[in-house]
Amino acid sequence: MEHETVDSAIGVDGVPGFRDVGGIRTIEGVIRSGRLFRSGHLAALSARGADAVQARIRRIVDLRSDEETVEDVTDLDGVAVTRLPLYLGSARSFFLEDYSLGEIYTHLLAESSTQLVEAVRIIAAGEPTLVHCTAGKDRTGVAIALALAAVGADRDAVVADYTRTAELIPADHRKATSERLAKKYPESQHAWMLATEAPAEVMRETLTVLDAQWGSAADYLLAHGLTPGELADLHDALVDAQPATAHHPAPRPVPQGDAS
Repeated sequence: MEHETVDSAIGVDGVPGFRDVGGIRTIEGVIRSGRLFRSGHLAALSARGADAVQARIRRIVDLRSDEETVEDVTDLDGVAVTRLPLYLGSARSFFLEDYSLGEIYTHLLAESSTQLVEAVRIIAAGEPTLVHCTAGKDRTGVAIALALAAVGADRDAVVADYTRTAELIPADHRKATSERLAKKYPESQHAWMLATEAPAEVMRETLTVLDAQWGSAADYLLAHGLTPGELADLHDALVDAQPATAHHPAPRPVPQGDAS
């Protein structure tokens, strides 16, 4: 299936990978622009960057661990921040235990369902929302992909949005970070790629496994506490219905629990 590439990157001073996920096609239209954003951490946010964020965002979902936020507290006028740490232990454990990216994403879906559902619940409230972690790639990637897939977003476009994160990291930074991690964790086969790479096949396989285990992203959310009403709110918040076009994305998943 063909999908349209949306150039959604927004230059915000001090924030890596800030972008609007709007424009992705669904069976009924497109994901609304100006409603759901993603990025890396806001620790280096400048005054000009803060103005740019405040002009667009009303809610922030911060997925970082306590360890990562000790010296970095986001405080923006008019913006409510909800912290939902997805790593219940130290992020270093993934390097020490040599998890692959796919294993990390499986771990997040299995162990952090409460936080993921709450993140989606906040998005479903309909206010312009920014979801971020540190790099804006893995925890943010899983949360954003889950929300988009749950409203029937084109699968290829969801995967392309995920891979965009690595593309927005400067090549020299990616190289330096990979080399530093490989040196720090010499026994790990995966350390070089965990912090900076976003291979399409990893997210595609994660969503395929999610479908196989739960039926769909929507079914996963319903099984872990999201209500059918909240799922409908998520759809209303994110999807801008438009007349049918020549594009024919995959049908919107119908939660099994809603069948009547």
